[in-house]
Amino acid sequence: MREPKTPPWKKPHPKGQTSHPLSPTQKAAARQRAEENGRRYPNLVDNMWAAKLPRGS
Repeated sequence: MREPKTPPWKKPHPKGQTSHPLSPTQKAAARQRAEENGRRYPNLVDNMWAAKLPRGS
């Protein structure tokens, strides 16, 4: 049986890493993913997914 994973909002922040705001391209991708899944705006998981994409412009 699979062990349950800790959700990202309950994990501690990674040490030594600084956060960067999402680029306009990444924001658009997160919005599109949220819309495709029936949400009005992106949630944490959509933003984490978009942050892994290339930054673009």
